[in-house]
Amino acid sequence: MEEGSSLWQQWSMFRSLLAILQWWGFNVTVIIMNKWIFQKLDFKFPLSVSCVHFICSSIGAYIVIKVLKLKPLIVVDPEDRWKRIFPMSFVFCINIVLGNISLRYIPVSFMQTIKSFTPATTVVLQWLVWRKYFDWRIWASLVPIVGGILLTSITELSFNVFGFCAALFGCLATSTKTILAESLLHGYKFDSINTVYYMAPFATMILGLPAFLLEGNGILDWFEAHPSPWSALMIIFSSGVLAFCLNFSIFYVIHSTTAVTFNVAGNLKVAVAVLVSWMIFRNPISPMNAVGCGITLVGCTFYGYVSHMLSQKQPGTPRTPRTPRTPRNKTELIPLVNDKLESKV
Repeated sequence: MEEGSSLWQQWSMFRSLLAILQWWGFNVTVIIMNKWIFQKLDFKFPLSVSCVHFICSSIGAYIVIKVLKLKPLIVVDPEDRWKRIFPMSFVFCINIVLGNISLRYIPVSFMQTIKSFTPATTVVLQWLVWRKYFDWRIWASLVPIVGGILLTSITELSFNVFGFCAALFGCLATSTKTILAESLLHGYKFDSINTVYYMAPFATMILGLPAFLLEGNGILDWFEAHPSPWSALMIIFSSGVLAFCLNFSIFYVIHSTTAVTFNVAGNLKVAVAVLVSWMIFRNPISPMNAVGCGITLVGCTFYGYVSHMLSQKQPGTPRTPRTPRTPRNKTELIPLVNDKLESKV
């Protein structure tokens, strides 16, 4: 009996490790491919890249749910699709676009570090708008995050104001998305695949016309000037396919690991993305810049640990005043997009 239990534990650990590695692989690959598209292919059209990703994700989610039936469809009332899903899709769209815009102008290392600012913006928005009380340990965990971001920004050798602002507003969009999800999606237990199934088509509809009007002529000029446009387009559409695969990998890793493991693995993933991007693009990183990035990641890990510990308090445990509800299960921790932040980007 003990031997069988030991084998099961070993298999569970192996499955968790495999899930994390494939999640890292898809996430880092999508980020690097997006940066490659903007920098190496000179395809400087972030709206169109985002639109391609939404189209691929819409098709992929339909195949997984409707054709292969690998995931049961969570049925949403038609009225709720417009009242609840559409507003979420709009913020979802803004989040992805801002992430891609920031990738065009700043290095992956800097963008990923700024994205780590999301816990701070989420807490501050909930405190300002909803007047939610947070335990002092939550506020304390934000200090190294904010400090690390400031140090990284000051010492960034490839600093670009536009890219920095796009990444920062992307954090605000991610936080808004998280807060809206709690208020708009109550009653629906979405997983990452069903989230994409409902939101990606709306996002495609929202972004399609602006992408055509603002970038259509530029794409035609790029197509004529590029030495091998068809090969480049294959890379762009491949990044969209991988972006959907990333959502599937998020679903897998969520169900194979604990909430704490998911949080720690997410922060280590940022470190892996920074290292791989530096090896490929060789963007200059100063020692103090690396220290700032490290401090931010430590702060994010501490924030996740504190949030988890507070969520595990027994209902009878005295506490004053009431702390806000933190995710009680792993499904609630799923990013609504590709991790691109956890989305792609």
